[in-house]
Amino acid sequence: MFSKLLPQLISLTIEAGSTVLSLQSNAPDYSTKKDKTPVTEADKASNKIIVSYLEKLIPNIPILSEESKEVPFSERKKWSKYWLIDPLDGTRDFIEGSRDFCISIALIENNYPIFGLIYSPFNKIHYYRLPGESSIKLVDDICYKLHTQKPIRWENIVFGRYSTNNKQLQKHLRSKTNFETFRIGSALKFCLIAEGIYHYYPKFGRCSEWDTAAGVCILEGAGGKVLDLQGQFLKYNTKEDIKSPPFFASA
Repeated sequence: MFSKLLPQLISLTIEAGSTVLSLQSNAPDYSTKKDKTPVTEADKASNKIIVSYLEKLIPNIPILSEESKEVPFSERKKWSKYWLIDPLDGTRDFIEGSRDFCISIALIENNYPIFGLIYSPFNKIHYYRLPGESSIKLVDDICYKLHTQKPIRWENIVFGRYSTNNKQLQKHLRSKTNFETFRIGSALKFCLIAEGIYHYYPKFGRCSEWDTAAGVCILEGAGGKVLDLQGQFLKYNTKEDIKSPPFFASA
């Protein structure tokens, strides 16, 4: 399935990414959704491109996207397999002119991501993992196998630009020694741990399942791990809301 599907998904995310970039150059206006998160015309345009393409490509697999109509759990819980999409992850970074935003597509099967694809439109870099295989970084049609790197002396800890004042994060960091912190937006944090640039990403603030699924799949395919505060793997589509719990992503 994925040997034929992957090139089409690569082309799809390039098209969506090109649209997103074209809309960032005009100091994007935004509105606020009921969960108090921002949404721009770029979010909506990317969503339309991705959802309409997937509906035609594989019409029998349902789609759950951040920018589509909400699907009640009474319907979702019947899904054994579905696409989970964030058409523009890192919207606040996008609004402020940062390059740290991405497009995330995951395929969930039996409540866990079996495929993950993340595209950085600004850098024109794809990160992906096919089911049961190692994770790959795709740059200029060249594939590089991803491997996490454990810290030798200093631990490079990465978290979001808007997490700095999170009290739980600050308390957690006080328990660490010999580390340096970095701030990166969106699910690109998972990818940068997967390629060995950073080592650790603690997340305590608000986060949805479409924010994590593709990144979890890619990081695990490079040798990393993502666990909740109880040391359990994250699960998807198991409850009424679509919030991910606090977690630790590590090399």
